Amino acid sequence: MPRIAIIGAGITGVTSAYALSKLGYDVTVYDRQRYPAMETSYANGGQLSASNAEVWNSAATVMKGLRWLGRRNAPLLLNPRFSWHKYSWLAQFMGQIRNYRQNTIATTRLAIEARQHLYAMAEEEGIDFDLERRGILHIYHDAASFETARRANALLREGGLERHAVTPDEARAIEPALQTACHGGFYTPSDATGDIHKFTSGLARACVRRGVRFEQDADIRAISRDGLPYVLDIAREGGTQHEQHEASAIVICAGAASRQFARQLGDSLNIYPVKGYSISVHLDEPDSRAAAPTVSLLDEAAKIVTSRLGDRFRVAGTAEFNGFNMDIRAERIQPLVDWTRKHFPGVRTSRVVPWCGLRPMTPNMMPRVGPGKRPGVFYNTGHGHLGWTLSAATAQMLAASVRDGVALA
Repeated sequence: MPRIAIIGAGITGVTSAYALSKLGYDVTVYDRQRYPAMETSYANGGQLSASNAEVWNSAATVMKGLRWLGRRNAPLLLNPRFSWHKYSWLAQFMGQIRNYRQNTIATTRLAIEARQHLYAMAEEEGIDFDLERRGILHIYHDAASFETARRANALLREGGLERHAVTPDEARAIEPALQTACHGGFYTPSDATGDIHKFTSGLARACVRRGVRFEQDADIRAISRDGLPYVLDIAREGGTQHEQHEASAIVICAGAASRQFARQLGDSLNIYPVKGYSISVHLDEPDSRAAAPTVSLLDEAAKIVTSRLGDRFRVAGTAEFNGFNMDIRAERIQPLVDWTRKHFPGVRTSRVVPWCGLRPMTPNMMPRVGPGKRPGVFYNTGHGHLGWTLSAATAQMLAASVRDGVALA
């Protein structure tokens, strides 16, 4: 039986392992961290959001980004220091504005499909991940942003999403904890939220029960491309120990690091790490739990999203173009805390846990799923800000691609 090596134990790697194991493949997942889901799949915004399927490649988004330049607390931050990768990525991003409409519709359809796969996995394997199926409410503070959202909403609806406009009073009825005035909103009742780390960890345990092996603390330094089988050079214990493992096929699910593995395998994959931040506000007192919203929110002006994850309130946002920098910067965390205090003053922020992660983004904002140039090489990566939302569907696409290219016998 062919042995499939999956590089990356985040949400895309683990869902891919699960889908391939159900087809009967011999699967091993490799990851440099000690446990699955310890990087970008650890503490994201929590939203399973077809309503966020609009790609960023639009003139309106570009103009908004330009207005934010120079503001240290802006939702978008670009380190101007020259990097060929960064500026070539941005140039390709601009070139994809022409595909904004079709990519938004395609992403919406994929996000809707993904829900059913994810719910089926969780139900079959008994995974508790603080799922809340209460919808997502987008709020807008002025008429101009609301009208811009109305135009984008037409594309989401064309992709099959049920999403409708609401008045300020209707918004407060949907989420009574929201007392801040707004111009209006859009509500997507079919969207949901959940803890990506809990889900991925639970699914990894289910994979193990199905015979999938996990090689953690395994830093893959090189992949041989001289023929089949592929040979993975693995460093352990900080590089003091080396091992070589063989595989009939390779699946790259390595997030922002996927680009370097693709280069080793003869493929060009333009993925840039776009940093996002979150805070987990621990709702230790009954008053805080009562004051925190249960419906997921997106504040369009601040580009902040929220999720209620049991006794935690997750608040996330910002996009930072600063390479592979993983510093948690106080001036990027403080706006998330300030936003929480402003809109939900009854929520105590005495115990707040900050986090950052690198979203793996392609210039057209579409995931890269399918075969590479060489036989036995496959990709499921580049999901950007929608990895949690799309991964359950792209895992099925990846599994079908492997099935077509790698015979079980």
